[in-house]
Amino acid sequence: MEEGNKTSVKEFILLSFSDLNDFQILFFIVILVMYLVCVFGNLVTIILARTLSSLQLPMYFFISVFSALEILFVCVTIPKLLVNLIVDEKYISFAGCFTQLFMYSSFGATECCLLAVMAFDRDLAVNTPLHYRNIMTEELCVELAVIPWFFGSGMGLIPTMFMLNLDYCGPNIINHFFCDLAPLQNLSCSDALSSQLTTSIVAAFGCVGPFIFIMVFYFHIVYAVSKIRSVEGKTKSFSTCSSHLIVTSLFYGTVIIVYIRPRSSQHDKYLALIYTVVVPFLNPFIYALRNKEIKLALTNICHHSFYQWSP
Repeated sequence: MEEGNKTSVKEFILLSFSDLNDFQILFFIVILVMYLVCVFGNLVTIILARTLSSLQLPMYFFISVFSALEILFVCVTIPKLLVNLIVDEKYISFAGCFTQLFMYSSFGATECCLLAVMAFDRDLAVNTPLHYRNIMTEELCVELAVIPWFFGSGMGLIPTMFMLNLDYCGPNIINHFFCDLAPLQNLSCSDALSSQLTTSIVAAFGCVGPFIFIMVFYFHIVYAVSKIRSVEGKTKSFSTCSSHLIVTSLFYGTVIIVYIRPRSSQHDKYLALIYTVVVPFLNPFIYALRNKEIKLALTNICHHSFYQWSP
């Protein structure tokens, strides 16, 4: 592929974690286990949320959509990381690199927006409990679940197109485990100022924007809960938000650190591991252990399976 008759790079080399040397096999096993647990855990969450009558509520509908997004999100980067940990030639094609960049950026922005939608759902449930079911109809839930995907696609497409307009003459070595914005910008042999500015604007709009909405919704929730007199009522209201709040805090805690800065650092790939591997691995456990309905559903299924297979 040739861009503006100046791009000579046909492929990129992802260094991944080559600096770990003999520990790469151990690292491969750890990442593989976390990846499989993440995919399996999110699949179980989706199946439970879509099949059990006790979980046919808007909150669990959004959780199932979020779980599906998590599976797609980890599948963009982790399989390639696993391959690079056990092979010597760590290549990715030019087209493959930018496809990965687009999908990763799109799913990341979609997750930011979806977390804001889920915060809105919890705000509505806490502040208008009597009218909640009438407002959050099935049609509205579907519309609110679709919006983040369109939003994320736009947020992923804009910086990717700007990156494609840059020239890549060499070198082609990326000190990361996937094709991310900042490492690619650093490899460009043309002026990347416009691309860096666009990346910062998109990151502010696509990441910080939804975060501000989340904070506003939770301030509204805290204000509403503070007016509840009984301790039991306050605990019940906060318990419906706790899982979402923990997931949001874990995700944004590392994403903001990495993407608010346009320049890359040698530590970015280790920070990226947290929100691309560790957080998706923890999310199914957070929703299962912090949610009484899902925990009860899992317990009932385990008991039923035990008695069915016991002699």
